[in-house]
Amino acid sequence: MNHRYGERLRILDEPFLLSLLARIGSPDTQTSDLPPLVRAAYTRLTHAVLDASFPVEQARVATRMAATEPRGFYQGPRLSRTTQLVVCSVIRAGLLPAQTCYESACQALPAENVRLDYLNMSRETDADGRVVGVRMDGSKVGGTIEDAVLLIPDPMGATGGTVVRAIEAYESLGGGRPRAIVAMHMMVTPEAVQRVLAAHPGVQIVTGRFDRGMSDDEVLATLPGTHPERERGLNDVQYIVPGAGGMGELLTNSWV
Repeated sequence: MNHRYGERLRILDEPFLLSLLARIGSPDTQTSDLPPLVRAAYTRLTHAVLDASFPVEQARVATRMAATEPRGFYQGPRLSRTTQLVVCSVIRAGLLPAQTCYESACQALPAENVRLDYLNMSRETDADGRVVGVRMDGSKVGGTIEDAVLLIPDPMGATGGTVVRAIEAYESLGGGRPRAIVAMHMMVTPEAVQRVLAAHPGVQIVTGRFDRGMSDDEVLATLPGTHPERERGLNDVQYIVPGAGGMGELLTNSWV
């Protein structure tokens, strides 16, 4: 989708993916229906991110036809076999998206070059239920991110706090400087985009949908980013509109 937030935001805006997201947010979709839909959405997001952000090398690979045909080789581009990929799994709603990214990446990359880290985070809310921050309660980080591509699958990019806090966590661990950091959202708000892009100049954001449903009609008639100061996607308790209405709670069947 065209927008005015710059090259670091990519809104896929694809009919198939948008159809998945519509089902994910539908009140008719139940807990048992949700995991395969989320997996399908994050499989597509993973392919898009690796195609755009992962280094590519030229390769010559024998096929099974090489046993009988001298020209039985594929010669052309493939994803780098030496670059490390690190997927950050943020407990709780990020668990299934991160596992999907990890498994999808391992289909194309050497398994020894792909790692799945865990950050245990939870929202902090005030007395009125508004999200006021993100608290990190623990981590399992398996090594350096030096020159790696770091993926942060955060399904609902509401305030941007999760992505900002995750990057800060890696920085505090002194794990090196990554080649690229990509935040991966099914849906993201203007508030989250503006916060993440301002806080971390090197971060890229890839999303299936840009949700700004709390904006006025004049703003909605323009390209995203035309009136950033007037674009809104969060209601008074920091839930995304149109969003998916508590997808994390539905995904885990844990309503806290």
